[in-house]
Order: sequence, then structure tokens, then C-alpha cells
Amino acid sequence: MFRLLRLVNRLLLGLAGLVLLCAGGVVLAVGTKLSVPTWWPYSGPHDVLLSRDDLHRWGGEGWWWPVVIAGLAVLFVLGLWWLLSQLRRARLSEVLVDSGDGEGARVRGRALEEMLERETEAHEGVARARARLTGRRRRAPAARMRVLLEPHASPERTVARVADEALAHARDSAGLDALPAEIRLRAARHGAERVR
Repeated sequence: MFRLLRLVNRLLLGLAGLVLLCAGGVVLAVGTKLSVPTWWPYSGPHDVLLSRDDLHRWGGEGWWWPVVIAGLAVLFVLGLWWLLSQLRRARLSEVLVDSGDGEGARVRGRALEEMLERETEAHEGVARARARLTGRRRRAPAARMRVLLEPHASPERTVARVADEALAHARDSAGLDALPAEIRLRAARHGAERVR
């Protein structure tokens, strides 16, 4: 997903830059009274994109306004998706491990996340765990964990065990100096118990 997002970013930025460069160049050429291509809609400083006649002609068609509104809505949704995807923290795809031979090794980030999740879920009182590695692969990555606790679990004991066991094992197995973590706990919903 991160590679796809990076590719989309590059394509969008390149396309936007090319369009702006061409449009700016032609507008500059029109402003300085140089010749412009015959297909370009602007040939002078008083030209508009759609004349009044074009607006009335297209506005009278039954399909015109729904198509314009749908096109703008699609552009808005795509722009919003792109903006929100930029704000999300990227998942770390791999971690560089010092193997001692000077070459180093790469560990898939998802494999390390799965190890953290499984080891955390093995603890008593943990219903479910989700882990996500963030940061850069050459520097010390960080872990963000969401842990769903069963009703009888002790939050303090769970955090201590996750820090002392699951996170310590992940840090040691990847040969990291440190693995800072943010652990968010949430209690599982349960029905009321009857007292007799």
C-alpha cells in the first residue's frame, strides 16, 4: 500500500506540475502577445473558458449539470482520500538488522508485527492485539499497539508484560537498541452478570 501511495503521489505531482507549467507558459505567451497553438482556447487577454453562448447551449442540455456535479464530486472525494492518506503514518515495510557480518539482513515489518500480536494475545486477559511499526528502517522503528482487554484483565499488569516480554523479544530478535512503543488499551464489552 505504501509503495502504491508513493507511486500515486509521484504521478499526481508530476502531472499537476506538467499541466501548471504548460498552462502558465501559454498564459505568459498570450500576455506578452506571442503566438499560441491554434487549439488553445485563449488567444487574447479578454478570452474566457466558456462564453455565454456556450454556457447557455450546454446548460440547456439535461445531462450537463449532473455530469459537472458528479465530476466535481469525484475530484473532491479523490482529493480528500489523497490528503487523508498523506496524514496517515506509513507502515514500516522492513527493518534492517545487524547480522554481524557487515552485510546486514532485512526483516519484513509485517512479520515483526505479527510476532508482537501473537505474543501479546498469548497473555492472560488479552482478547486481541494489533501492532503497527512506524518510523524509518535505518533508524530505530517505533511500535504502535492496540490491545483489547477481557473484562477481568489488569491493565497495569498487561502493559508491564507486553513491555517486558513481547516488545523486549521483538527488540532483541531484530537487534535493535530500542523499540519505543505506544500501547492503547481498550476493554472488551460484556454483558452484566447476575448476582444470586
